[in-house]
Amino acid sequence: MPSKRNKPTQPMSRRRKVGILIFCLLGFALLSWLDHSTIEGRWPHRHRSESPTLTDDLDKYHGKTFIVSHVIDGDTLDIDLPDGQSERARIRLLGIDAPEAVGEQSPPMFFAPQATEHASELALDQSVVVYLDVPNPTRGKYGRLLAYIQLSDGRFLNEVLLEEGCVYADRRFRHSSFNKYKQLEARARSGRKGLWHHVTRDQLPEWLQRMEPKLLNK
Repeated sequence: MPSKRNKPTQPMSRRRKVGILIFCLLGFALLSWLDHSTIEGRWPHRHRSESPTLTDDLDKYHGKTFIVSHVIDGDTLDIDLPDGQSERARIRLLGIDAPEAVGEQSPPMFFAPQATEHASELALDQSVVVYLDVPNPTRGKYGRLLAYIQLSDGRFLNEVLLEEGCVYADRRFRHSSFNKYKQLEARARSGRKGLWHHVTRDQLPEWLQRMEPKLLNK
């Protein structure tokens, strides 16, 4: 029996090819849209970070004059200007560490009330100039500004508190006046000024005991 010849296939028309291509493109676009919508539903739109940048802080604070509205302790104060969502900008005095005045489960550290009182006498309700330590970071880990505070008489609050033995020179973080502040502390210590007149080694901050194992050892 003679074999049947295969019927020749008809070539696909150009119009049909274009139609299939358009159909595929539309399907791909639909799938992409569905996928994008699903992701947006799972992850809210992320706005640009609202945290202050170094440039923002320099423009707003550096070299500017403000009134000190509140003194928290010997190394922390507020000035009369909103900062982000806070009514007042909080400043951590750069390069020094005051005895803690408030602890969640512990009493105030030795000399904390005196340090807070003296900082208040010098700065509360006074006009001061804020200087940031360019180009170092302008903020600490809690979002507070890190600054040198110049008093109306030209002295710097950070340095006065060191010279009078109300605070410690903070060795944990480098800054432009790092070596100078250590020297100011050493002079206050040798002159037994302020806290250095009676403080004992176990009353020093833990970080200072750790970093200066021979300090105040007899």
